[in-house]
Amino acid sequence: MPLPVRARPSLRRATRGQPLASRRLSAQPPTFDLQSHSLHSDGSLDPRGVVSAAAEAGVELLALSDHDTVDGVASATHAATEVGIRLVPAVEISSVDGEQQDLHVLGYLVDDRDRLLRERLAAWRQDREHRADAMADALRELGYELDETELASRRAEGKPIGRPHLADAVVRHSANRGRLESEGLAERSAFLEAYLIDGRPAFRPRTKPTIAESIETIHGAGGLAVWAHPFWDVEAADEVLEAIDRFRASGLDGVECFYATHTREQAEVLADRCAELDLLSTGSSDFHGPAHRLFSRFRAFSTYGRTPSLGPIAG
Repeated sequence: MPLPVRARPSLRRATRGQPLASRRLSAQPPTFDLQSHSLHSDGSLDPRGVVSAAAEAGVELLALSDHDTVDGVASATHAATEVGIRLVPAVEISSVDGEQQDLHVLGYLVDDRDRLLRERLAAWRQDREHRADAMADALRELGYELDETELASRRAEGKPIGRPHLADAVVRHSANRGRLESEGLAERSAFLEAYLIDGRPAFRPRTKPTIAESIETIHGAGGLAVWAHPFWDVEAADEVLEAIDRFRASGLDGVECFYATHTREQAEVLADRCAELDLLSTGSSDFHGPAHRLFSRFRAFSTYGRTPSLGPIAG
């Protein structure tokens, strides 16, 4: 078994303020990119804009995988047909696993019109909204004002409110400017990491869905379940490998081995275990928009010379 890889904290320190687009990648980046986000979750572009940006970057196989919603899939599918790339209908479900409050399961090739899928996603978004309200209250108790403009707009449009939107609401409010600048937290991601991740003062936990429930729901909609960016959420390789074994027992179909912030060592650890267990091995740049601090460019990840196993996702 490989030695534990204590990579997440040092990786975040190394990349804070440094767009991944500027990091050195392989000379031949993949032409697939299987995680991206639109305005329907925490991206900055509408679905058509995401597809257009992907096509311009040379992506040939794209997944739109908004958090806990498939509302953008139909529009993205039409746009992909127009520009001549293949769109994989997808969703990224925020899930819990014991004390791990925010693991993500990607569902590929799901039927975005499936009634049960949509009902469960709506219920989980509602739970997420209650959690967002609790975190907003906590931020106010800590002395921060929130700009309600975007939050109210998202509520009116039925769009989810996540931690990035709460962080935006804080950093955009003029009353907070002096405090944020003095604490070095005037940028959204910096504030989010300081106040809204597990263990920080305004974080509030969620209780559902579990990893097993997410996998079951994805399978019920005809899809394949893939654990997203394991080393973004779990530090040690031995813990990641143990989790893969447990999730596989619940029906996991694959792992996102090749990811914008995964090192070569991390990618190889994951790819080797997927080969041993006959699991799919996928990859993405996790595109959130051209101005995002970390995830701003398509094809900004490497397979490090390994051959991904995309199975039915590749068509």
